[in-house]
Amino acid sequence: MSLPHLDTDTLVALQEIMEDEYGNLLDTYISDSEERIRALRNACGAQDLVQLRHVAHSFKGSSSNMGAIILTNLCRDLEEAARRNAPLAIIDEKIESIQREFAIVRILFKSERQRYT
Repeated sequence: MSLPHLDTDTLVALQEIMEDEYGNLLDTYISDSEERIRALRNACGAQDLVQLRHVAHSFKGSSSNMGAIILTNLCRDLEEAARRNAPLAIIDEKIESIQREFAIVRILFKSERQRYT
């Protein structure tokens, strides 16, 4: 069963694999993701599409590993837009979408984290 934002099967598998470190995994994902969003903003501001593509790719991978389905797809869209040299306005829109979705994922993961404190 999957929630709209998170794949619960992935979370169950991570819980089983990580055991007592599961909460730390959630914390690490949240802090790394916050840094990735800053890096996306900086790369967009600097008009560095190579760096933006690299960060989007990395964020896509970590989000996929954590079961953040929508966020994974948004990062994939941003990576492709950067690869196609899309206008900065479109790239900025995609980053905004990523930020909004991450805000939801962060709340869900913080709630999940409280269950393992």
